[in-house]
Amino acid sequence: MSFYSAKKKIKNIAAFLIILIFLPYVVSIFVNGKDVNLQNGSGHFTIKVARTDPDGTELDLDLDWEEYLIGVLAYEMPESYELEALKAQAVVLRTSLCRELAENEEKTATEKYLTHAEMKRKWGAANFDTYLKKYTKAVEDTEGTVVWYNEACAWTPYHQSSNGETRNASEVLGTEDYPYICKRECPLDKAAEDEIQVTVFDYQEIQQLCRDFLVAEENSESAEKGYNFADFEILEMDSSGYVRQMRMGDTVCTGDQFRDALSLSSSAFSFYESIKGLKITTIGKGHGLGMSQWTANEMAKEKKNYEEILQFFFEGTTLNKEFDEKEATGN
Repeated sequence: MSFYSAKKKIKNIAAFLIILIFLPYVVSIFVNGKDVNLQNGSGHFTIKVARTDPDGTELDLDLDWEEYLIGVLAYEMPESYELEALKAQAVVLRTSLCRELAENEEKTATEKYLTHAEMKRKWGAANFDTYLKKYTKAVEDTEGTVVWYNEACAWTPYHQSSNGETRNASEVLGTEDYPYICKRECPLDKAAEDEIQVTVFDYQEIQQLCRDFLVAEENSESAEKGYNFADFEILEMDSSGYVRQMRMGDTVCTGDQFRDALSLSSSAFSFYESIKGLKITTIGKGHGLGMSQWTANEMAKEKKNYEEILQFFFEGTTLNKEFDEKEATGN
């Protein structure tokens, strides 16, 4: 065989080997599209996700676990937040999802998330790559890390901002199962966006919205004549300033029931009389339990890392950095 023939044969063999190496990726691109991630770390496996599209179509999808976490993180926390705050939120979400899926026989996740197309519409095409890398780093830098308590994933609730103090789970839930979710001073929350909101409701509208827990008094005097300002009274507050119990006519309900029925920003509220109806002032955004995202971001600005942030909000827990996400999600 001549020198040139041998050289040509070597080139052909090399080309064949390259094809063998990249063929699986090419097939994946053809089948799944160009967003396929080249990495194959422990965080890359698929899970079932239930999604309802804007048009109401219900879908059951198989999504890459890491890509799903990134999408949930992008949905739950603003892109302007500090990286360490995003990392803390990523750990909280991973913990919550693994806890839910471990207890879910169908192993189907239901948390809302953003697709790449939705991210582009939200951030704009010019910012898409920058923000996606930021969220991806938050998830990848905390891979396999969950909040751990009593040899299991902890319950890790979170909210946008408190009224200045987070709530004690034992007061809200009446159980001592979550001693690590207790009152935390968050004075910086008072500067959060939309921290104080004022809404006026017509009394008849309130009666309609609260009908589920007012059924028992359909024939009561208040229900027949209609409600007025004197029918609303706050009976008890918890130690963080959230309404525990209130009266509406002859019905006593929790502040959280009232908040949910009226879609109020918080159950840290107060009543005022208005010529247009009942004026309600709320402080904070969310249920007030667990991690305040606003304070987490302010702590990150002060150079606190995600571990310190999580320890502040979930004192008494540890971080398990070797958690088997794959097994917990049923893979």
